[in-house]
Amino acid sequence: MEKKRILIVEDDQRLAENISKGLAEKDFDTSVAFDGQIGLRLALSGKYDLIILDVNLPVMNGYEVCAKIREKDSQVPIIMLTALGETDDKILGFEKGADDYIVKPFEYRELLARVNVFLKRAYAENEPNASSLLRIADLEINLESKIASRQGTKIELTPKEFSLLEYLIRNKGKVVSKTEIAERIWEGNNAENSLNVIEVYINFLRKKIDKDFEPKLIHTKTGMGYVLKDD
Repeated sequence: MEKKRILIVEDDQRLAENISKGLAEKDFDTSVAFDGQIGLRLALSGKYDLIILDVNLPVMNGYEVCAKIREKDSQVPIIMLTALGETDDKILGFEKGADDYIVKPFEYRELLARVNVFLKRAYAENEPNASSLLRIADLEINLESKIASRQGTKIELTPKEFSLLEYLIRNKGKVVSKTEIAERIWEGNNAENSLNVIEVYINFLRKKIDKDFEPKLIHTKTGMGYVLKDD
């Protein structure tokens, strides 16, 4: 079986080497870059299965690198590492295209767990028998192109917004709690810290898929969570 390739972009040489060594012991093939510019060049020139990206990088910061990667590749999972733990910082990372966000300091096993989750998810999404289209009412999302549309109108979504909408549409008609969403979309390890972010993202989705359309699809069940339904 071919090894999964992981790119680590981190200016703390000791941390980068420790992450690389740990992943190599789990049979991953790793590459390391110590500044954003080199990291971006590697990300765009090599075929990686996942990217671990620090925010505070020399030459080009992680937010810039993430955004430029997303211009070329909408699917490679990107896990951002940062010492910044505020909600606004997390939202900025997700808006630039990050799939997940780990606040330093962290335990290596936490990072490894997230890596495995995203690699498993990427494999499942690329299975040839998986349906590439999900629908409810006049809303449609394409899992291959990562495009959402309603009444034939394309809706621009960030990767995190798309993941949240995909989760809701896969559970259409079912009330899902913020804790369930945190565990599935924000990977659970920082579930409590993700609850405010979830509220923000639900509002983002409402503005994009409900504000200018009827019927409204995203509904709040007070004290319980959210449900996507067309009645």
